[in-house]
Amino acid sequence: MRYGLPWHGAEIAQEAEAAGVSAFCSGEFVDHEAYGTLAEMVAGTTRATVGPGIAYAFARTPYAHAAAMRSAWKHAKGRLFLGLGSGAYRINRDWFGVEADRPVERMADLVGAIHAWLHAENGRPVRYQGEFYRIDADVRAPVLGRIDVPVLLAGFNKRMAATAARTADGVIGHGLFTRSWWDDVVRPALDRGHQQADTDAAPLEHGWVITAVNDDDPERAVLDARRMIAFYLTVKTYDPYVVHHGWEKPVEAIRDAFRIGDTDAMAHAVTDDMLEQIAVCGTTEDALSALRHRSGSLAHDVAYLAPPSFLVSERRRREYARASLKLITAAGQETD
Repeated sequence: MRYGLPWHGAEIAQEAEAAGVSAFCSGEFVDHEAYGTLAEMVAGTTRATVGPGIAYAFARTPYAHAAAMRSAWKHAKGRLFLGLGSGAYRINRDWFGVEADRPVERMADLVGAIHAWLHAENGRPVRYQGEFYRIDADVRAPVLGRIDVPVLLAGFNKRMAATAARTADGVIGHGLFTRSWWDDVVRPALDRGHQQADTDAAPLEHGWVITAVNDDDPERAVLDARRMIAFYLTVKTYDPYVVHHGWEKPVEAIRDAFRIGDTDAMAHAVTDDMLEQIAVCGTTEDALSALRHRSGSLAHDVAYLAPPSFLVSERRRREYARASLKLITAAGQETD
């Protein structure tokens, strides 16, 4: 398992690569776009794996996703991945103005269409026929040629996780993932999907880990981690996860507090058990202990130590990122 970070700029990336961080990822929202950030990551790194983690899948055509990866490939050959997330139905409908019904089937079809563009050879038409996407392109310019970019899907629940293994190259786990959710839900689904795949290669596992480390103010770090957990759990999409862990009562309290805008009450509704199973936070020693405890509950391939973003400034997120580097260095020394 390797450690990664969300992108915080080239300056931190240089420190991170020196500290042993081997991957960077970008998210996106209304104020930052995944492929623009990917260009920054390509320019600001020398050897790390980089990619969207995730880009909104349905907000773009298969052509747009693939063209962005081809553009980045010219400068970072062999060290890219493409992470895609379906996004909430209302965001697709109300923000992007695109169809997003039957997201699992739509995602599988999108991956097939993206592969058609990524694997296209010069001198041959690019063709794909699916339920949602159809391609019949005769590109005469000599600009194609197969590129092998792993495609990973944000697979929170069983069906999307199985699709990630069946049609794509693996999964990106959410920051809420626990040992139980990985082992009892996601990995069995990956195994089922892999049995139907056309490859013998095991599905890749990337995953976010809520990480807030501050030796000077550990209580603030813990509070930020609690707030992040609470904010995620306001989303009813994660109800199967809540039921699986038996966290219905604290999540009900979180959502009651969210409705009235009481973010402190939201944080305090996150139980110690939830915090222990989900986050890595506190002092460096506290976080190192949590990382040891959670060693079997992280993504097998890359774990992104991600600072909380809910009500956390960019400056503090950068401080958390640098503190994570100390954590990674300490964890590496323990395994040497």
